[in-house]
Amino acid sequence: MLPVWVTQRFLLLLGATALLLACAPGAARLATAATLIGVLLGAALLADLALGPRRSMLRVERQAPEHWTLRVDAELRYSVTNRSGIPVRLGIIETPVRTLTFTQDEIAAGVPPRSRVLLRRRVTPVARGPDELGTLYVWYESALGLLRRRMRLAQPEKIRVYPDLSAVERYGRLDVHNRFIEAGLRRLRMLGVGTEFESLREYAQGDAFRTIDWKASARRGRLMVAQYEVERSQSVMLLLDCGRLMTPYVGAQRKIDYAVTAALSLASIAALASDRVGAAAFAHEIITARAPRSTVASLYDLSEAIYDLEPRFEEADYAKVFSFAGRRLRRRSLVVLLTDVVDPIAQSTVLGELAALSRKHLVLCLFMNDAAVATVLQRSAETLDDVYQIDVALGLAHERRAAAAHLERLGIVVVDAPARSLSIALIDQYLRIKQRGLL
Repeated sequence: MLPVWVTQRFLLLLGATALLLACAPGAARLATAATLIGVLLGAALLADLALGPRRSMLRVERQAPEHWTLRVDAELRYSVTNRSGIPVRLGIIETPVRTLTFTQDEIAAGVPPRSRVLLRRRVTPVARGPDELGTLYVWYESALGLLRRRMRLAQPEKIRVYPDLSAVERYGRLDVHNRFIEAGLRRLRMLGVGTEFESLREYAQGDAFRTIDWKASARRGRLMVAQYEVERSQSVMLLLDCGRLMTPYVGAQRKIDYAVTAALSLASIAALASDRVGAAAFAHEIITARAPRSTVASLYDLSEAIYDLEPRFEEADYAKVFSFAGRRLRRRSLVVLLTDVVDPIAQSTVLGELAALSRKHLVLCLFMNDAAVATVLQRSAETLDDVYQIDVALGLAHERRAAAAHLERLGIVVVDAPARSLSIALIDQYLRIKQRGLL
């Protein structure tokens, strides 16, 4: 990259001078005018070169946001300081970044002498994961605008693009307090419900026979009833499918993006409820796994482990991950499978393995349905292509309904929601499970 180059304005003036010279034969006045313009242009070029300003008189610093969220617009800021005594016009170009889309390839603005301005550029994160902002390419011109000076500023800066957890904000800020009280997440005393022993009291008419504590009754010589309360710290295990079924796009995001967002949203809400949360991401092999824990540090570790997961073009081994979860969950737990079982072969494998897992644990199967299928089914068939598309959509819808019905017969909770509302649907179902004391 040349440090100094002529601008479009200079080239236009030079072209006008050349045109006059081309028309000069037979017209002495044109030759004189062309010569005069050429001399003035040369003098102006030398003046522009002398005016500068020097590179050391300009300072450009990037200010990046601390938190990046997938598909949520953010803003990059640039602090530009001009310590010279002349005004300059300046432009900034960013090195392309895998995870970001810039609404403008270049931003430009005038900077008065001995002043500082703040430039803003809107940015949209389009992919999750770690990345790095790279070199800044800066150009600037004096008021004459004949020469453009260029400089390259190495300003590497690590960034991380996280899933959009706005669903957590909705519950955490607006109505989580009331919803959690209703769900029994406070230590509400409920006779015959819960697993944590709270106290003993004397038997009263209407108490369930199974609540009688016979040892305590024998010691005290009268019937005593054990009172239990809802267990606050229960285990939630997230099983995140990263196989080939999660690679397609639904709108602007892939299915894996929606699944990761839903998993982290549920983990955040479950942590607020003092539940222990763990996760296992899998394809043909177990990609990463975290045992259920309830500390803030463990939730952060879980988030760091799965926020940048990418799908793999391979078959997911459901038997392996279910066996993995079964070995590590000693007590009855909520097992959440985030997948998109639309392949009949994959369905048969998943159904058989889930049946075995559901004998000990409460299993929640979260499917994301494609809005394109519902759209096709809602329109009328006007052409032969429409007939074929509707037939395929009907087949996919039937397969999903059949799989959901079979899972529900096994006692498995099924949530089949549009990709865009996946997080909300999962959190709602989790709260219903807590409210009903199903664990």
